Amino acid sequence: MERTIHVILQPLRRFAIQKPNASLLLFAATVLAMILANSPLADRYHLLLDFPIDLKAGQFNFFSHHGEPMSMLAFVNDALMAVFFFMIGLEIKQEVLVGELSSVRKALLPIVAACGGMIVPVLCYMLVCHTHPEVSGAAIPMATDIAFALAVLGLLGKRVPLSMRIFLTALAVVDDIGGIIIIALFYSGHIDFHPLLMSLGILALLYVGGKFRIHRLWFFYIGGFIVWLLFLESGIHPTIAGVLVAFTVPARPVVKLDNFTADMSEYLEMLDYAEVKQSSKAEVLTSKQVQVLNNIHTLANRTISPLQAITDKLHPLVNYLILPLFAFVNAGVTFGDISPSVLPHLPLAVFLGLFIGKTLGIFAFSYLFASTPLAAMPRGMSKRNLLGVSMLGGIGFTVALFIANLSFDATSPAGADLLNQAKLGVFFGSFISGLCGYMVLRFVLPKSKEGEPN
Repeated sequence: MERTIHVILQPLRRFAIQKPNASLLLFAATVLAMILANSPLADRYHLLLDFPIDLKAGQFNFFSHHGEPMSMLAFVNDALMAVFFFMIGLEIKQEVLVGELSSVRKALLPIVAACGGMIVPVLCYMLVCHTHPEVSGAAIPMATDIAFALAVLGLLGKRVPLSMRIFLTALAVVDDIGGIIIIALFYSGHIDFHPLLMSLGILALLYVGGKFRIHRLWFFYIGGFIVWLLFLESGIHPTIAGVLVAFTVPARPVVKLDNFTADMSEYLEMLDYAEVKQSSKAEVLTSKQVQVLNNIHTLANRTISPLQAITDKLHPLVNYLILPLFAFVNAGVTFGDISPSVLPHLPLAVFLGLFIGKTLGIFAFSYLFASTPLAAMPRGMSKRNLLGVSMLGGIGFTVALFIANLSFDATSPAGADLLNQAKLGVFFGSFISGLCGYMVLRFVLPKSKEGEPN
């Protein structure tokens, strides 16, 4: 099983090693979707979104809901995005254990900033849209797209202090936790407790398995897929399954690093290069050397925790396939269907939530809390560059689009129209937030570090 997954992911891993810009790929997929949705190929684009995913084993369809095959759109949003949230869950667990959320002192300021960045955008949205059905989208501007936000920050190069990157990353992680809670509480349907109880049993099995040193990755892959299927039937949004499964993945390796160093030294002493048989075309290893090298490979794998191993394997899959595919199937705003009369309503509400709400919420909560004895502004950050970072928090995009799809039922004409308007607000709110955040930081950050060229 692990070998099969390795074969599937290997081309993506090689692609990732070349370090193409994942945010640029996401942006390209978005632009392509918008072009297709407003071109003569629009019918074929929407036909692709409705294409049924029919993967069967006998009479069992792996990707069906209530007996009907998932459409391409549902497959991406409910199945592939569960993998995305699985990776988010792994990163959250890692941050809580050893990262910027591992202590109360480290976590307080990003938590307070993220709370401001979730509360104020909702209030800004509701100033414009506070009646049904538009009010269902109040959570849309709560999200921060960490990939795009860090990509914009990366454009400023070495001028950006490390503390600023850490602050933005930790803020986005807390933001993700808030988004996951909102999805679980407000975007789940009628709950069927039978599959839910079964899924909790599988989660308990995964947790106990990790405690008993079952570190085979396929154990968590298969268990996670079963939990996802049960969540799909239970009525709780299936992406939550990805987060819960991530919390069961062990963060401790089987072999500690100091033991690895000692064992590796012994194995290296066993390798005798003089025994290698020389030929005109290749160096032929002895059976003993092959066995030693295999042992080294196994030892190295057992020194990496399942949490870090899975995160490393999923990054190329998520960044270079799942997220661009998500953008392609969700970003198809049909501009011809949006009349100027609706712009001051739902699109404006989302725009204000992202641009004004995020900026004001993150900046005000952070600055006021840093002025108390409980916290201090991170070294290298000031009131002026905090404003720029707060603006970057308004880049919602991926998760904002995801919540928009949950907020409005695209199967009805009225819901599809509202979803189209919400997407427009997400695009413009994210774009203006990113542009203004970049311009502010470009102006307030020092031109170069001392002793370094521009």
